[in-house]
Amino acid sequence: MEEAAELPPAPEAARAVFGDRFPEAVRYAELLADAGVKRGLIGPREVPRLWERHLLNCAVLSEAVPDGVSVCDVGSGAGLPGIPLALVRPDLQITLLEPLLRRTTFLQEVVELLGLDHVTVVRGRAEEMLGKVEPVHVVTARAVAPLDRLAGWGVPLLRPYGEMLALKGDTAEEELKGARAALSKLGVVRTSVLHVGEGVVDPLSTVVRVEVGESPGGVRFAAKRAKAARTTRSRRRR
Repeated sequence: MEEAAELPPAPEAARAVFGDRFPEAVRYAELLADAGVKRGLIGPREVPRLWERHLLNCAVLSEAVPDGVSVCDVGSGAGLPGIPLALVRPDLQITLLEPLLRRTTFLQEVVELLGLDHVTVVRGRAEEMLGKVEPVHVVTARAVAPLDRLAGWGVPLLRPYGEMLALKGDTAEEELKGARAALSKLGVVRTSVLHVGEGVVDPLSTVVRVEVGESPGGVRFAAKRAKAARTTRSRRRR
């Protein structure tokens, strides 16, 4: 396996962004650079740019997340963007959703080590979680899948009038145009592209915001949602 490069010192911007949780952010960066590489969660070539491209790029997503809401990070992987978001925003209730065991094991270790009491790790695929996890205000994702497919997984997990925030690259506008028909069928009522991280990251982080109306997932998921609600009610009665 290719040797990982040495983790560079944290930039000054990281102290400002992470504040009191800066030491935990440094510890997380060290874990990614060591265990994260050894376990195949990130590539060794990513280590020199862990701070700018990964931790800070994800932490500034907090600019787009409302106060005190519930969040589900879909396909959390090594914890990006969920863990940087959790370090910056103790007011959020965050679920890290990830299907692979080796990743959820790593995530659980990180959550316990950093004392992130407001974060829960759940192993599973987003498309199988309807009725198994509480609907959330915000779904986050980064580099998981093309927008139309990602929305099919993430949007049904939202509460009515919730939103999905997907960190994307330069092709965000094109992806959004190509996904409009699929998004409409999923009950999406508004979309926009945001640029966050002014004064922290260069280039700015690009976020696609997808907002739903009263029926997240649209007609396709209405029956599944009703069935899941009935199952949940019957479990509570037992």
